[in-house]
Amino acid sequence: MNDDPQATALKRIVEALERLAPPPQASEPLTGDAFIWQAETHRLEAVTRVNRVDFDLLKGIERQATQLLDNTLRFARGLPANNALLWGARGTGKSSLVKAVHARVNDTLKSSVALVEVHREDLTTLPRLLTRLRKTERRWILFCDDLSFDGQDTSYKSLKALLEGGVEGRPDTVVFYATSNRRHLMPRDMIENERSTAITPAEAVEEKVSLSDRFGLWLGFHAIDHATYLAIVRAYGEHYGLAIAPEALDAEALLWANGRGARSGRVAWQFIQDLAGRLGQHLR
Repeated sequence: MNDDPQATALKRIVEALERLAPPPQASEPLTGDAFIWQAETHRLEAVTRVNRVDFDLLKGIERQATQLLDNTLRFARGLPANNALLWGARGTGKSSLVKAVHARVNDTLKSSVALVEVHREDLTTLPRLLTRLRKTERRWILFCDDLSFDGQDTSYKSLKALLEGGVEGRPDTVVFYATSNRRHLMPRDMIENERSTAITPAEAVEEKVSLSDRFGLWLGFHAIDHATYLAIVRAYGEHYGLAIAPEALDAEALLWANGRGARSGRVAWQFIQDLAGRLGQHLR
C-alpha cells in the first residue's frame, strides 16, 4: 500500500520543526564552579578543569586586578557590584584576570560564585539563560571573551537589555564581565564612518557606542614595558621551578620577545611553555 503523500509531508514538517525547536530538557543539576553556555541545546555544560593562571602570577596589572577582585568580592557577598569591561591590547591578561579573580573569590568565600562563559555569537540567547539562572540561589558571573560588534550586528541589543534594560532587569545574582580589544566595542573607523554618513550622526553612533557606557567598571590594559615583561617571565620561572639560571632566563626571554616582535603576558607564557618543553619539565 502506498503511503498517503499528505501524511508523509506532514511527518517531514513535524520532524523539521523538532530539529529546529527540540523539546525542553530537564533541568540538570548545576554542580561545579564553571560552565559553558550551550546555546543550541539551552544547557549549562560543567567545566571540570578551568584553563587559568594563578592570581599571584599576574604581573603588571596589579591595579586592574585589585579593582576587579574588590568588585567581585562585593558581588559574592551579596553587595552591589558593577558589570565590568576589560579592554585593551591583546595578550595583556584580560581574560586571564577574570578567571584568576573567580578562582581567588571562590577560595576566599568557599565556591560562592559560578562562572559561565557565553560565546559572542550566542548573545541573543541571553534571555533564556537568565530565565534558567533566576531559578537558582547561586551568584553567577557571565563572561564573554573578545567581545566586539560590526556595523550590521544587532545582537548588541540583547546585551543592552541584560546590562540595564528590560522589564525584569538583570537579576541581583548575575553580573556580566567582558573583554575586548576595543574600548567602545566597535572599530574606530566604523564609528567615524557612521558620524560622517548618517543623517543624524550623533544618534547613529550613540545607539552602539552607548553599550560600553552600561558597564559600570572599565579597566584598561596597555602594552607592557621591558621590566614588566621580565618580571612576568621570572615569576613563571620561579613558580614552576624551571632549572635555568636567572641571567640565562632573562636573555632567552628577550630573544623570544624580539622574535615575536612584541612583549606581553601571552608572549611570556608562550616562552615559558617552550622553555619548559626544552628542559623536559612539566608545568603543574
